[in-house]
Amino acid sequence: MTSTFVRSLLVAGAAVGALSVAACSKPAAPADNATAAADATASNNAASTAMEASNTASTAAMDASNSASNAASTTGQ
Repeated sequence: MTSTFVRSLLVAGAAVGALSVAACSKPAAPADNATAAADATASNNAASTAMEASNTASTAAMDASNSASNAASTTGQ
């Protein structure tokens, strides 16, 4: 693994972790139904954003892996 690949994974993992913490830090019991609906919407949005970040990280990791593979085969290593 290259340092660029590892760095990409670390950044993506930190982003997903931060979004997960943000999505989970809500009050235990909403005051009313409107608040509960808003909390559910915010949680769904955070989960969607986390999924997008995960997909982006996965794509970046695959691109980095392919680049490393191509570089190794081009240089004969």
